[in-house]
Amino acid sequence: MIKIISGGQTGADRAALDAARERGIAHGGWIPKGRITEDGPLGWEYHLQELNSYRYRDRTEKNVVESDGTLIVSYGPLRSGSALTEALALRHDRPCLHLNMDYFSLDTAVQTVEQWLQENAIKVLNVAGPRASSDERIYATVRELILNINAETG
Repeated sequence: MIKIISGGQTGADRAALDAARERGIAHGGWIPKGRITEDGPLGWEYHLQELNSYRYRDRTEKNVVESDGTLIVSYGPLRSGSALTEALALRHDRPCLHLNMDYFSLDTAVQTVEQWLQENAIKVLNVAGPRASSDERIYATVRELILNINAETG
């Protein structure tokens, strides 16, 4: 894995970007016009490119298409934007792994992701999941997951 991308939203997206920045892993992705997120415009310290569209769906699709694979992390079944992300990965025939953390320990999740990254030769990883207002646990979980993945995997 040489780069982590996401849409910059609070929760899973932001956790992946923050963990990448902490580890010195390249990061980026696409974000709606105005750098909009639920807690205001995303800061410039995050190296995301702004679309000409305000639609989250457009950002989601661009990140799916421009990555080698998408990791979606949740507690429980996929809903709203996370379900859309999975559907777009399937539509564009891109590898997609959903981790429902109700069924994984952190160690098992790390091993599962590393194996999936290697099997699919993922170099650019799109990370998605619920926003912070939908799940208060997701930020810490995704951050720990990304911090613990072997960056040489893939």
